[in-house]
Amino acid sequence: MSRTEPGTVLRYAAFTDNPEGGNPAGVVLDARGMPDTQMQHVAAEVGYSETAFLSPLADKEDEFDVRYFTPSAEVDFCGHATIASGVALAEFAAAEGERDEADDYGDATARTFVFHTKAGLIIVDVLLTPVGYAATLTSPPTSVQSIDDDVLDELLDALDWHEDDLDERFPPAIGWSGNWHPVLVAESRHRLHRLDYDYDQLAELSKREGWTTIQLVFPDDNDRMLRTWHSRNPAPGVGIDEDPATGSAAVALGAYLVSVGAAAPGDVVTILQGDDMGRPSILLLTIGNGQMRVTGTAVQL
Repeated sequence: MSRTEPGTVLRYAAFTDNPEGGNPAGVVLDARGMPDTQMQHVAAEVGYSETAFLSPLADKEDEFDVRYFTPSAEVDFCGHATIASGVALAEFAAAEGERDEADDYGDATARTFVFHTKAGLIIVDVLLTPVGYAATLTSPPTSVQSIDDDVLDELLDALDWHEDDLDERFPPAIGWSGNWHPVLVAESRHRLHRLDYDYDQLAELSKREGWTTIQLVFPDDNDRMLRTWHSRNPAPGVGIDEDPATGSAAVALGAYLVSVGAAAPGDVVTILQGDDMGRPSILLLTIGNGQMRVTGTAVQL
């Protein structure tokens, strides 16, 4: 597969089929030879929450080394930039008239890409749907750990939340998805909507603890099966006020839901994010046994 010119930045919105929604991501399909300093500079110029830099492996078809940069730092993994990259790769392959043999793939509209990231191996399956390409990433192995009481107090203080703002059914914890994400379940949708936090305080805490975003969620009032969740993700620790769609945090939420007995392998969870920011996003999370799958569409900007 031929690529765009080396260093060319594409812009996509992930987890939406509307350019006005989703989470914008930069995508560089050929970053071979780009030093870290140049990647960081490009990500800062793009200004999106993350930009993905793909370097095709010379000896392996559809495999890439992938790096992710926010405007201020490198992160080990980014879900929405992964979804955007998978869709971009499939779209450019289709535009160039490439089609895979049915014997190899079973469906000429489907492709599988392998991303080698600092968080581990990420498999990205892309399928053509009636609304465009949809990509599904398979996460690295997940885990969940408790959060220290003193650290939780600091987090609540930075958010201007109190203990009675939390749903007592769901104890706070930290999920691992390739990045660390504290998970807090709000006691109401109104509490989630009223997000007004201390940026500097939360940034300092996040950097100290190694958190990428804070996964703040609330189960939809109309879904007693807990299969639909509203989500917000402040991320000042990596220079972002708030993410309108966060694939890695969705993975962390999946691990958390399993840990508290609210979901089991095979369940499909819908995460609604970005509504409070005016950029509605839909993330489909398939619960696995230790690994999660996140699916979304993406549209070029």
